[in-house]
Amino acid sequence: MTASPSPAAAGPAYRVEAHDLHAHLFRVTLTIADPAERQAVSLPVWIPGSYLVREFSRHLLKLSARQGRRAVALEQRDKNTWIAIDAKPGRALELQYLVYAFDNSVRTAWLDDQRGFFNGTSTCLRVHGQEDRPHTLELAAPGGSAKDWQVATGLQPLKTNAAGFGLYGAPGYDALVDAPVEMGRFWRGSFKAGGVVHEFVVAGASDSFDSARLLADTRKICETAIAFWHGRKKPPMNRYVFLLNVVDDGYGGLEHRNSTALICGRRDLPRLGDAKASEAYTTLLGLISHEYFHTWNVKRLRPAEFSRYAYDAEQYTQLLWFFEGFTSYYDDLLLRRAGLLDNAGYLKLLNKTLNQVRQAPGRLVQSVADASWDSWVKYYRQDEATPNLTISYYTKGALVALCFDLTLRREGRASLDDVMRGLWARCKAGPMSEADFAAELAALGGRGFEREIAAWVHGTGELPLAELLKAHGVALHDDPSQLAQRLGLRVADSGGSLVVKVVLAGGTAEAAGLAAGDEWLAVAPPGKGKAVPAGGWRITKLDDLLLHAGPAREVAVLVARDRRLLWRTLALPDAKAVPTWRLAIDHAPTLDAWLQPGTPAAPQAPAPAAR
Repeated sequence: MTASPSPAAAGPAYRVEAHDLHAHLFRVTLTIADPAERQAVSLPVWIPGSYLVREFSRHLLKLSARQGRRAVALEQRDKNTWIAIDAKPGRALELQYLVYAFDNSVRTAWLDDQRGFFNGTSTCLRVHGQEDRPHTLELAAPGGSAKDWQVATGLQPLKTNAAGFGLYGAPGYDALVDAPVEMGRFWRGSFKAGGVVHEFVVAGASDSFDSARLLADTRKICETAIAFWHGRKKPPMNRYVFLLNVVDDGYGGLEHRNSTALICGRRDLPRLGDAKASEAYTTLLGLISHEYFHTWNVKRLRPAEFSRYAYDAEQYTQLLWFFEGFTSYYDDLLLRRAGLLDNAGYLKLLNKTLNQVRQAPGRLVQSVADASWDSWVKYYRQDEATPNLTISYYTKGALVALCFDLTLRREGRASLDDVMRGLWARCKAGPMSEADFAAELAALGGRGFEREIAAWVHGTGELPLAELLKAHGVALHDDPSQLAQRLGLRVADSGGSLVVKVVLAGGTAEAAGLAAGDEWLAVAPPGKGKAVPAGGWRITKLDDLLLHAGPAREVAVLVARDRRLLWRTLALPDAKAVPTWRLAIDHAPTLDAWLQPGTPAAPQAPAPAAR
């Protein structure tokens, strides 16, 4: 049992009940002790950290209001706002409603007979004019088949039972909705990092789950991140909670101020008896590292436009390349520094990011600053044109961070590590702008970086990756790319047939007239002036193309589009025409100096003399 004084001021008070497990309904009771005349309430349309209007109010139903025994009329002003039009000020106003919860993601809410989860943005109406008052949240203990459930959340407990049900407090609405709640039967472990207790909750894992390994590896990540930002000083939170939902197939995370909600597949978890970490588990550790790094980079140090969240509409910034991209650079780098990867393992992950960006024609169309601004309409609404029209501020943003880091290190005055810590101090762990970034670069780097910011952040030209990596002990080799990349398309096997999913700009597939959605049926020798080739082969997987093409430099392909059969002539590029990059260690001491700060760099070995 925990207990502490009730909040000093009477602010909004919420009670959340698992109302109907099988209908997936939470019941929420909101008590406003001191309502205004025509008190307005609204449900957010988006959740910070996930930049898409998701319309959470579509899952709110049966909203009613009372003052004592008197029903209070509610008028819906727009899609997510209601006004108590005849509420009397000075008298407690009680609203009650249901929330449908059946989205098994980190962004919204879920309830069934196995587990409950919710974010406040999906369940807690915002009381206009009282956002800065202390808020309370009461979690009602369920009965029946859920009577043995437990609770995990980053909220401050005020009066709770041993299972965690009871009363929690938050200093305001922002803090209330920035702490997701997990309920159910789950595994729970804890450790200390930087003097702070970290809890780890895992729901849905199989019996093969190696909990000790996950806890030990996460501790290394947290200790490394805390040391990165603060050295031996304490981090800015008093407690931290990881909430991991394990499903058959899934992946993702959402950061919060002193917690994170994560989702992964059961095969991603470490398994008892496995000596070597699987690639899937390494990816999960990268996710944990990414969301934990956000504790500093976006939850505290954040875009100036996010000084105060606006929950009712899009909130634009051009800085997601910094807050998501730079975090994506450091997530795997901190795995290396924590000893969870070796140099070769780190380069393998970096190699994947490099080729993802280089194989996206959209990198030459859209800057990462524009991609940040357009996230509301493009990043979370990807379609067959996405690779041609836009670039990810995660992946290219990570490479922009790489370029700044390696440029600073090559010039010998500072590193990006120093810039990140300098920004933390300059901006007092709060709102920052691009001008702050430029000023810190200049202060620590000894010169202005306006040219690099213009080219790498606001431009669409290629980044100087090859020369910077070479200067830091990494060799780049051109390898033949996979057939799909050479052709400029992406395909999927759909029930035994080959379906074109994406046609990349500038590729031979585009030149041939193939389109997303085409069902690729057959391949044949060119028609030699005939509209329909004679003969041919049925094709069900892309590798069959080279089998049937033989030495030919072009082939005829038969596709079905809207049930119409179409013959197209497709050129077959040479295997070396569209190379992919392969990174390799060229000079280990120089590489160590970058990947493991504090390691003295030996001079670069001279290039062998030409023969």
